[in-house]
Amino acid sequence: MKTRMIIVAAPSGAGKSSFVEKLAVEDARIHDVITYTTRPMRHHESEGKPYFFISIEEFNKKVKEDFFIEWAQVHTNFYGTSYEQINMAWAREKCVIMDIDIQGVMTFKDKYPDAKTVFILPPSIEELRRRVIKRDGAPPPDLDIRMKNAEKEILKAGEFDVQLVNDDFERSYAEFKKMVEIWLT
Repeated sequence: MKTRMIIVAAPSGAGKSSFVEKLAVEDARIHDVITYTTRPMRHHESEGKPYFFISIEEFNKKVKEDFFIEWAQVHTNFYGTSYEQINMAWAREKCVIMDIDIQGVMTFKDKYPDAKTVFILPPSIEELRRRVIKRDGAPPPDLDIRMKNAEKEILKAGEFDVQLVNDDFERSYAEFKKMVEIWLT
């Protein structure tokens, strides 16, 4: 397999999780890495889908145990990726794919320089705001922080191997899937 790791980043609400989850279902060569988070579970989520939900105390314990390859505070919560998830996928000869915060991308690129990176862009900040509100059913308490962070994150898109604008999900996803296919063959 040519590519062993694909990292997808985007501002909150741009569609990165949807792209990764759909691809992992459709392509048996891909393993979607489940990360850990301290944020509360949303109404449509469950344990392990799309995160392992843990308390801040458990998270801090795992940090001290060097359990995570990388971890970061994103908005008002913590997220981390375990060595265990990556090693498990590689033992099964799968390409790992993960959607992580832009801070985590830099850590992964330092440790795994051959990783491929994709940045998903929203059509506009206004559309991004609308998507976040729609997804959560109401404006989340940290909406303004997310939008400020989104503007900063978008400035880093040029540092990624590929940038895709998610203005039409099916068309954008087809472009994403085609790029991954090239990387895997």
